[in-house]
Amino acid sequence: MTEFWTSILDFAQTTTTRVGKQLMQDFGQVQASQKADGSLVTQSDKWADREIRDAIASTFPGYGILSEEDDKVFGGTQWCWVIDPLDGTTNFTRGIPIWSISLGLLYQGTPVFGYVCVPPLGQTFHGYWGENSKLEVPTGAFRNHHPIHTSLDSPSGNHFFNLCSRSTSVIEKDFPCKIRMLGVASYNFLTVAAGATLGGIEATPKIWDIAGAWVIVQAAGGSWRSLKSEPFPLISGEDYTTRSFPTLVVSRTELIPVFAPFVEKLKI
Repeated sequence: MTEFWTSILDFAQTTTTRVGKQLMQDFGQVQASQKADGSLVTQSDKWADREIRDAIASTFPGYGILSEEDDKVFGGTQWCWVIDPLDGTTNFTRGIPIWSISLGLLYQGTPVFGYVCVPPLGQTFHGYWGENSKLEVPTGAFRNHHPIHTSLDSPSGNHFFNLCSRSTSVIEKDFPCKIRMLGVASYNFLTVAAGATLGGIEATPKIWDIAGAWVIVQAAGGSWRSLKSEPFPLISGEDYTTRSFPTLVVSRTELIPVFAPFVEKLKI
């Protein structure tokens, strides 16, 4: 691994570890307010956002920053960090131990590195994906620095598929897997990358929900299918505040025809 990519990984790990320690102190102890889009936000979200943005600005001057809690307009910079300082705020406020800090590093508008820290579970995920980027990018996806890969299993009643709260209409009596709902978009997809589930769907994820996981899923062998518009590359000058990117993720391309008929019934 080159010195550049080592510095990227070290930065992501050091920053999310530091921020995660403070968030663990706040976990289940803070009050949330409702944003215009109906989602929740806490002072912890805002603090974590400032900490990560300040760390990026001091370590990577000139890099763009796109954040759920701050600037949501892509400036068109060659390199840009996309951050979700606290994915799963509802879980966080209710004391449910699944929430994450998500970072994605984009080159020319497309993610090439993703890092997701899940403090309450003691898990970190990272991966590299340089397809079509013309960069020399390392390969692989990792959980706690150990390689991970998606499952090669066929669907059955003993396998899992993740939904979000807005995608429950896919459930029918002949659905091929057991259903789980985790409440965290990034972790939903990362369970596919790690081989724990065969697929997952998010009906309304924003760009900061998926930038980090997008890399890791594909680096682990998974298949990412956008159900409306492709999220990447980002468009210079575009405001991503309200744009959602409905997404189906499966452990391998062969499973898309299995789950697609259910997903197509969603109103997105």
